[in-house]
Amino acid sequence: MSETADTAATRAAYDVVARSYADLLRDDLRTNVFDRAALAAFAEQIDADGGGAVADLGCGPGRIAGHLADRGLDISGVDLSPGMVEVARREHPDLTFAVGSMLDLPFADAGLAGALAWYSIIHIAQDEQDALFREFARVVRPGGRLLLAFQVSAAGDEDVVHLTRAYGHDIDLRTRRQSVGRVRERLAVAGFSVVAELVREPVAPEKSRQAYVFAQRTTVSASPASSAS
Repeated sequence: MSETADTAATRAAYDVVARSYADLLRDDLRTNVFDRAALAAFAEQIDADGGGAVADLGCGPGRIAGHLADRGLDISGVDLSPGMVEVARREHPDLTFAVGSMLDLPFADAGLAGALAWYSIIHIAQDEQDALFREFARVVRPGGRLLLAFQVSAAGDEDVVHLTRAYGHDIDLRTRRQSVGRVRERLAVAGFSVVAELVREPVAPEKSRQAYVFAQRTTVSASPASSAS
């Protein structure tokens, strides 16, 4: 699979900020009750289904994977940025982290009981998102769970935000706020059924609403025509 310039820029940006990002967000979950609640609900779903391997897709420095491992999940992580994976391996030496793309995941077909993409689909362009969710559907077993977290667009399918400075560094990074309805439609086409969603108002320093979408892998992928009917 050929790499886009946007993908290369995303990797480079996160390689630059990896250590600062990890330090600045290390204790973020302690003060964010909604994040903790969403992750707890996801963990309870996996447990209720009988457990199994789970993957953090776009895992960054591993803080979410580490949190879920502390809750007893069998979790590993994948991230585009070698710098982020280096930090994750150092901070969570008992977990497995790999460098890789969410569009080409290193997991067997139906090999996961669940997966989460915690603020990582924000780096995937609209024209790649159908392929992204198909890849998620490939690796999550029928009945398995998916949790997405992302910023919500003010209008339309997405708002593109170009960051030139973040976490104390000069960078070139584009993030994409998403339409909850459009994400739901794309999940259905890929073979997921949305079972719950929560949209909350921003909490400083956030500038947009935040969404948590819980989905379950169905046994048969829907066609675009049938999902729209």
